[in-house]
Amino acid sequence: MTAERVTVSLPPDLLGAVRGAVAEGAAESLSAFVADALRTRLARNRGLTELARVLGGPPPSEALAAVRRDLGLAPQAPSPSR
Repeated sequence: MTAERVTVSLPPDLLGAVRGAVAEGAAESLSAFVADALRTRLARNRGLTELARVLGGPPPSEALAAVRRDLGLAPQAPSPSR
């Protein structure tokens, strides 16, 4: 697989945590860690889009919160006001 080099800016604490995860063997490299995170986010977005299609709209926030609780995930951060 070929890769294209890009430049991104990350908060120091996040970069440090990722470097630590790579050092512990969670990923082959920082690039691999970021690529995996992006794939995961894209898959989540596709899943939510499909769920909204099936339900005829976005799932209720209460349902998403219940699923996150059942899966042992942290509560979703509130969206910033627009």
